[in-house]
Amino acid sequence: MLENKITVQIGTYNANLQGHEGLPQNLVDWLQPSLTVSQFLGNTRTASDIVAIGFQELLPLQLGLTGLSKAVMKSRDDLIRSQLESHAPNKEKYVLIGKAVYVGIALLVYGRDDGIAKHVSQVQTQWTGCGPGWMGNKGAVGVRFKVSAAFTGQDDGTSETYTFVNAHLTAHLHKLENRIEDYQHIVQTLLFPEPLDGSFPSSTTGRYSNIYNTTHLFFFGDLNFRIQAPVDMTRDQLEAKVRTEDGRNELRAYDQLSITRIEGKVLTNLREGDFWKFQCTYKYKLGHVDLYDTKRVPSWTDRILFMTVGDDPSDLSRSGITPLVYTPVPSYVASDHKPVMALLQIPSPRAIESGLAATPLLTSPPQYTNDPMWAQKRYIGKVLGWVIGWVWALFWFVGAGNAVVGVCGSLMGMMGFAWWKTPRV
Repeated sequence: MLENKITVQIGTYNANLQGHEGLPQNLVDWLQPSLTVSQFLGNTRTASDIVAIGFQELLPLQLGLTGLSKAVMKSRDDLIRSQLESHAPNKEKYVLIGKAVYVGIALLVYGRDDGIAKHVSQVQTQWTGCGPGWMGNKGAVGVRFKVSAAFTGQDDGTSETYTFVNAHLTAHLHKLENRIEDYQHIVQTLLFPEPLDGSFPSSTTGRYSNIYNTTHLFFFGDLNFRIQAPVDMTRDQLEAKVRTEDGRNELRAYDQLSITRIEGKVLTNLREGDFWKFQCTYKYKLGHVDLYDTKRVPSWTDRILFMTVGDDPSDLSRSGITPLVYTPVPSYVASDHKPVMALLQIPSPRAIESGLAATPLLTSPPQYTNDPMWAQKRYIGKVLGWVIGWVWALFWFVGAGNAVVGVCGSLMGMMGFAWWKTPRV
């Protein structure tokens, strides 16, 4: 902890379907910034209290739809935890608080074993899909848990709830409305069971609460919002602006997420650090540190947002959560996205007025009500994805790693069999 405040490190990375190859074996570029900042603030290097890592497109889609992600998740967990501990300045150890995975969207949340992890309870995980037919090629996963008053230092027994959501929203510049609908669907269907102790509001529908029913909310991932530049700005002019801070400061006025968030249409009431101070994280040519692909307009697709109890919904420029670091990791070249990392300082627990719930919670925006069909939609999407995934995987296997070759080969095989069965005159 820094100055008796909890530090949370969040990383998000679209791994471009790379599976086991999606991360380099050495994660020091990802972890080092947080250690440097902690030393500057606290005069000593200290590891983050909580580390949350989100992946999108973690593995080929056909394998994700069929649910064959266990081996990849184990390898990512083993690598991340080993790297966290090998680079920890004081030999801190980490435990996995919770993990959630749906198709290619995965979230792992760790806590320091010598601190916050010992005070975590009521760990919950959830998932939802917002692709075609509610499949999980796009969607979100979440992890929620409670931290006891013993760690927060509240004499009145006040505990706090943390909610982490990793999302992958609809792609392409012209599909802004789809992204807005994706977020609404996530809020209305990524629902967590209310704990038996009644510490969440009883007013939530059907004993399930949405992502806003928490003390601290973190929403991140490949959100796919693009720069909607004026028609008279050429792509070369836009890229030139991306490469200077003054130019990026100008471009943020055309950032779809910033515009729609201020309008209250998406990521309602959440805050963000100064994203325009770093270069756009998409779309890079594979294998290159700093070469954009001309097929897409450079954009800040990979984002980390947050809010906490006490944040004023009318002033999105301020938050009780302090972003200490917000930066991409340019050295990763296996994907057309760059990973993004944030180090956040959580405010000290505030005193709770007598008569309120034992856990201080955010107020959910009124436009988001629980979808009464949320469970049915999730499982329709899961079954549909499972069927499509296994058919796709079969053709992929027959085609030796190429589904198109597999389809063609299967068709030729059926035609040959039909010819063979045709009676000869």
